[in-house]
Amino acid sequence: MNIHEYQAKTWFDEYGIPIPAGRVARTRDAARAAAAALGGGPWLVKAQVHAGGRGKAGGVIVAETPAEVRDAAGKLLGTHLATPQTGPGGLPIDAVLVEAATDVARELYLSWVIDRGRGRISVMASAAGGMDIEQVAAEQPEQILRFHIHPAAGPMPYQGREMAFGLGLAGKQVGVFVALLNGLYRLFLDKDASQIEINPLAITAEGALMALDAKINFDDNALHAHPDIQAMHDPTQEDAKERRAREHGLSYVTLDGNIGCMVNGAGLAMATLDLIKQCGGEPANFLDVGGGTSAERVTEAFKIILSDSQVRAILVNIFGGIVRCDLIAEGIIAAVREVHVGVPVVVRLEGTEAEAGRKLLEQSGLAIIPASDLLEAAHKAVAAAEEEA
Repeated sequence: MNIHEYQAKTWFDEYGIPIPAGRVARTRDAARAAAAALGGGPWLVKAQVHAGGRGKAGGVIVAETPAEVRDAAGKLLGTHLATPQTGPGGLPIDAVLVEAATDVARELYLSWVIDRGRGRISVMASAAGGMDIEQVAAEQPEQILRFHIHPAAGPMPYQGREMAFGLGLAGKQVGVFVALLNGLYRLFLDKDASQIEINPLAITAEGALMALDAKINFDDNALHAHPDIQAMHDPTQEDAKERRAREHGLSYVTLDGNIGCMVNGAGLAMATLDLIKQCGGEPANFLDVGGGTSAERVTEAFKIILSDSQVRAILVNIFGGIVRCDLIAEGIIAAVREVHVGVPVVVRLEGTEAEAGRKLLEQSGLAIIPASDLLEAAHKAVAAAEEEA
């Protein structure tokens, strides 16, 4: 689960991570009042959406007076902000963060992620902050500093000092940086985070360290233990189809192609997407209906897939293990009839009672295209989508 910048900075402040003074506002007048309460100036008016790249997309506006803060908030609130991380439709802006501007001398990058290969938390930093860190990693990997945290020891002071020296910090900045790392470690563990990112972590003109941005992602599997985090959930920042799928126990991610996919099992779903690409097609989604697939779940999956107007064919790839393929076939038949599917449907069934399931599909009288293996299914789905395009 993601949260907004202003919410993440609330946690930062609690755990001793230095942040600029700021207030959230949901109306133009509230934004002006926030600037007046903060005092001084200039201020930054920052669109609150679950995406990076806001500055380049016009989602961060510098204002010199409270009146300009009000005008900036008016330009952002109620609109959608499109960045490279949102897609063309963008995300709705329902709140802005009014923040005191910081006199920045240097910008650093700092993040915490889980390295699943090592089974450790990985801390990464770079002196090239404020930039597209993916581009820095690809073109200048030597600028990425990192260390891994042993779960029994936590972050060691020498690790923090080495990273600080690598970032060009000196004097009191080194101790502040080490303390900052300790605070982030406690936050990461206490809240069951999966990622914390600060970009940029600024060095101010006075030499202080300041987190100018804040991004925290949380482990969905641990949210039951954190009702305070669940209360921060903003459904407006999610794709409507993904939100609907979650309500029905489905794992769904929107993609850019025209072949809808319905698969049971995340690994099998990824393999299905890869084969579609290999065969020259473009998947429209990732959809894992899970191991305990039912007719009702299959029906809902069809509805969600077909709510995407770009879909020109559907590939159903089911391995019957826990659930028999003949029961899956009955669910597919019922779903196609109920939903009135108007695009070609390619079905590959394998596993328990697969033959019985295939016979049910053949005898259904519906325009379902059978496939004996996954490669054949992918070829047929790509061909069907091209004919419908």
